[in-house]
Amino acid sequence: MDVILNFERPVVELRKRIDQLRVLQDEQGVNLAASIEQLEEQADKLQVRIFGNLTPWQRTQLARHPRRPYLLDYVDAIFEEFTELHGDRAGFDDAAMICGMARFKNTGGDDGCDGQPVMVIGHQKGRNTKQNIHRNFGMARPDGYRKALRMMKMAERFKMPIFTFIDTPGAYPGIDAEARGQAEAIARNILEMAKLTVPVVALVIGEGGSGGALAIGVANRVMMLENSVYSVISPAGCAAILWRDRAEGPRAAKALRITADDCLELDVVDEVIPEIMGGAHRYHSETTSAVNDALRRHLSQLIGMSPKELVDDRYNRFRKMGRMIEHPPAIDE
Repeated sequence: MDVILNFERPVVELRKRIDQLRVLQDEQGVNLAASIEQLEEQADKLQVRIFGNLTPWQRTQLARHPRRPYLLDYVDAIFEEFTELHGDRAGFDDAAMICGMARFKNTGGDDGCDGQPVMVIGHQKGRNTKQNIHRNFGMARPDGYRKALRMMKMAERFKMPIFTFIDTPGAYPGIDAEARGQAEAIARNILEMAKLTVPVVALVIGEGGSGGALAIGVANRVMMLENSVYSVISPAGCAAILWRDRAEGPRAAKALRITADDCLELDVVDEVIPEIMGGAHRYHSETTSAVNDALRRHLSQLIGMSPKELVDDRYNRFRKMGRMIEHPPAIDE
């Protein structure tokens, strides 16, 4: 069943009407070309008006849309010979964190990436209740982060570039995760990723929540899809702390500056990958193609660097992050 967000409903319903007219035209042989053309023009204008002026909260809703491409969708579209690797070597495996070796598909381009072996690591959410229970809604436990670190070290040993795909509300805050050292696992990943001697490219494909995102986000290049979000806390969580009301999430989303454009302005990310107007959840192939181009472009820039240059590049990237504002605007503004 398709999930339709309230603000996009007028466009979706208008396009459904257009599809119905096309079916009617084909089945009954009635010439409705003029009406269809007029409605298509209206739909295009309406889509531009809605998606050209999205609020931070609306972008948060798009980032969480269950029909957005997930990690395994990008793996299928961009890579070949993907082999998933399991286990943290401490007795656990975490289905919320997927890791595996793969090769770039051959495209015949001149970027030198065709057939390049890589390590792919990222959060995976589910499309339905059963899948989400299995994947824990994309919230990894310490086992997942330790598994990810083990694969990063393996990639470093075999001189393989690393790609991480971030899509999580945050690391799982349950008692079992805390008991097994959630905070230590995240901190260890941040420390070890800073020292990796191979290229690391990270991409926020949906939600980039708190330390759960940063634990696989210490990279030479960090990118975001246009309708993704990256934040120290979820808008609802922030609202619950500041105003004791999770319903104030839209207000918090604006104050947190969590959108891709905000993160680019603050040097939190290096590039924003545009989505076709209407959102990645409606244009899978176009989105995966744009991501493929971006990954290849950044890898081609990094792959010639020496191990020391890669570590220094990563260090300098995080040193320049952020902006100082002497008189920040009030939250209500």
